[in-house]
Amino acid sequence: MSLDYVYYPVSGIMWVWHKVFSFVPGLGPDSGITWALSVIFLVLTLRAILYKPFVRQIRTTRQMQEFQPQMQALRKKYGKDRQKLALEMQKLQKEHGFNPLLGCLPALLQVPVFIGLFHVLRSFNRMAGGTTQMFGSPDMTAYATRHTPNYFFSATDVESFLDARLFGVPLSSYIQEPVAQFQAFMPVGPDNAFIEPDFQRSWIIALSVPLMIVAALATHFNSRASIARQPVASLENPQTAIMNRLMLWVFPLGVLVGGIFLPVAILIYWVTQNIWTYFQQHIVFGRLDKEDEEKKRLAQEKRAENAPKPGAKPKKGGAATSLTKAAETVPEDADDAAEAAPSKPTPGAKPKAQHPTANARQQQRNQQQRNRNRNKKRKR
Repeated sequence: MSLDYVYYPVSGIMWVWHKVFSFVPGLGPDSGITWALSVIFLVLTLRAILYKPFVRQIRTTRQMQEFQPQMQALRKKYGKDRQKLALEMQKLQKEHGFNPLLGCLPALLQVPVFIGLFHVLRSFNRMAGGTTQMFGSPDMTAYATRHTPNYFFSATDVESFLDARLFGVPLSSYIQEPVAQFQAFMPVGPDNAFIEPDFQRSWIIALSVPLMIVAALATHFNSRASIARQPVASLENPQTAIMNRLMLWVFPLGVLVGGIFLPVAILIYWVTQNIWTYFQQHIVFGRLDKEDEEKKRLAQEKRAENAPKPGAKPKKGGAATSLTKAAETVPEDADDAAEAAPSKPTPGAKPKAQHPTANARQQQRNQQQRNRNRNKKRKR
């Protein structure tokens, strides 16, 4: 299956940066530094494009951690009914607006980019045969490969790339490359006569091994930074523990072992990718931590504003408060009105309810009047 829709954009971005750095004084189009910078800025361009999806990935991961207890509860409740568990999980994710695809989107997008760059760089030297044939590259002679365009790159650009050296090493050479393929890096004629290479395999090893070590260390520390931000509950999960060990040790080891088959330019790409990821993680996580702190601060301020101040009366609305205020606002002449009112209700009418405070005062006045009447009788 052809992946031209990946190869052309990747080669196009690299071609643009090569033209840009070609105008830098002291470099020029055939400089190995120019070609190395075009690879580095290809990585930076692609990571800048993927920056927003990366931030969404981090937000999605944090969002998943927030309702992790609810997910654990669903697993305990519907652990035996997988279909019901899946439905409840989807319902929970929908309620929280959670999309698991966003969590792995940046990683998924980087896979075709890596494949595209690997193919484009290997296609500068098409003498490799079997390995590049799986990506649609034919087995060519040294002369043919130097005079065949490579997607956005013209035949002149291909020759420039093959002739370029970084610390004396061709950018598309790799440690395990057969010596016969070194001819593509030399200005051979149509007769493909053998020309002694102007570099040695030991030079490739001397440049590739430090890049492999840096790439492996960067991969390890990126994994360590990601694991350090995982919640404690997820660390106790056996599957998570296995995956963390793979990320910490197996993946970096894979970079070291696989590096002997990767061109120097791919190793430069891998180092740049991991260094960018390391610093980007710290910047993004730091910014999101500040956002979370700000949200917590605003929530605390809002609660403090709604809480009653010390010594202040409670707000309106309570039943006890309403009764108290009603008792306090009874007019002084309410007792006189109660005395003047008829003791019996009008026939057919419902008796009016007296205020409890007014009734108590009326009883007190009646008692005082009875006491006065007794005192008058005694004096007589």
